Amino acid sequence: MDRSPPARAVWTGSIVFGLVSVPCRLYLATAERAVRLREIHKADSSPIRHKRVCEAEGREVPTEDVGRGYELSDGRLVPLTTEDLDHLPLPTRHQLQVLGFVPVGDVDPISYSKAYYVGPANAAAEKPYTLLVTALARSDALAVCRVTIRTRERLAVLRPSHGVLVVQQLLWPDEVRDPGDLAPVAPVTEREMELAELLMREMVGVDQSELHDQYREALEQLVDAKVAGGQIEDPPQPEPVVDLMAALEESVRAARRG
Repeated sequence: MDRSPPARAVWTGSIVFGLVSVPCRLYLATAERAVRLREIHKADSSPIRHKRVCEAEGREVPTEDVGRGYELSDGRLVPLTTEDLDHLPLPTRHQLQVLGFVPVGDVDPISYSKAYYVGPANAAAEKPYTLLVTALARSDALAVCRVTIRTRERLAVLRPSHGVLVVQQLLWPDEVRDPGDLAPVAPVTEREMELAELLMREMVGVDQSELHDQYREALEQLVDAKVAGGQIEDPPQPEPVVDLMAALEESVRAARRG
């Protein structure tokens, strides 16, 4: 876990449930450590730069002259300023509206999106904040909410984590795709099921604090090899399972040795 504290608040408003209002601020709870590759011209490896070009004038536009607009069905663009967007007739711009409370298991994790830490905005908010985080933890429940952050209204849940509240954005139901006919129909035997459950018990527990993204290390090895004019070998790939029972039994033995 990254031990650096959250940066400045990205949203200021109030949690509203019933007649209770808790002034709060939201802070980004995560920081992705993605490795970003530059776009280059294949012919000479020069970097590629993207320019903002006005379609009507055919010339590059400086950043300070770039605005935003809403495209109508007939293709016309309606200019919208930051002040316009700040006056949207939308209560959730400054309210995290609690719609109700549901058991944790009622929300499919496939819907989870970006997470934010919630902090009380002032001393008066500390007591109702503590009450809400404690009540959620005791009841093993989630508060389903609506909130607008930046330019999008989102469904979200409020949940307790290590004594603080977390707002976890959710995808809207129509943003989650149906799996269709991906589920296999191959039968399994009772013995195979017993071995699978035994293997799960032998492999219980993962110390996530010891894990890290290995992509950067692999990329650095690849770059070093290319600079030196050499190559790196692909890591070994697992063999396809031919005998499921034998693979399960050997996996159990290996887990016990480990």
